[in-house]
Amino acid sequence: MTQPGTRYADFEGLREKAVALRREGLSLRQIRDRLHVHNNDLLQRLVNGEPAPEWTKRPNAKDDLRAKARELRRRGLTYDAIQVELGCSKSSISLWVRDLPKPERSRTAVEQARLAGRKRWDHELALRDTERQRTKAVAKKEIGAMSDRDLFLVGTALYWSEGTKDKPYDRRESVTFINSDPGMVEVYLAWLALLGFPREQLRYRLMIHETADAESAMSYWAELIGIDVSTFQKTTLKKHNPKTVRKNVGSGYRGCLVIRVPQGAELYRRIEGWWSGIAEQAQLRLR
Repeated sequence: MTQPGTRYADFEGLREKAVALRREGLSLRQIRDRLHVHNNDLLQRLVNGEPAPEWTKRPNAKDDLRAKARELRRRGLTYDAIQVELGCSKSSISLWVRDLPKPERSRTAVEQARLAGRKRWDHELALRDTERQRTKAVAKKEIGAMSDRDLFLVGTALYWSEGTKDKPYDRRESVTFINSDPGMVEVYLAWLALLGFPREQLRYRLMIHETADAESAMSYWAELIGIDVSTFQKTTLKKHNPKTVRKNVGSGYRGCLVIRVPQGAELYRRIEGWWSGIAEQAQLRLR
């Protein structure tokens, strides 16, 4: 191919000379001077496809920067910090270190203060909880052994606060206790046993939210009070309201245990009388 109208009309002949010189190991500048070709574009075309001699290849100045950038990234520096340190562009830094994991975001002074405050508060809460548990342990020892009369009075008050009541407008002289606290259930059963109503004579039923695990809850209560699950009456399920944000969820939620004394009208009347006596004695102490 020729280049008509130019100083270099014999392009192919000139290219052969340029390629030969290139293969001899000459640089572009040396080839330019030998062939008197001062057009850089033409010079590049004359040696197109021929690799440059090794001696003309200078080391990449950015290789050292890349190594330093990667070292700084591994130490946790951000792109901004690396840029300030090395004076190179963020785009180059991104290419050099993008395969490395991102460093954890450093906390601001405000965040650091909040973290310190949180740690101090956690320590304070731990101290308070230790004191709370100590107070409970001391109070527990203060109870000592419980006499039959102690249990009788506690059970009467417990039923009157947690059991069903008879109303003038709603006659229900029955002894039915509903509670979710295992300790209250055990105290109540001990009180009934003191009154001559062993747990084998009682009726049991579970009341629980329909989204909970009723079978697991029933097994828990049965094991607690020492009865067979098969003796439970039909479970009462509470309907779910999507608008309600429930707190009683998770494995610790076991619903409420309903304990009924069969044919308990007479016992109910006695309980009401006992409670009236307790309330009357309390009034006398206030005078």
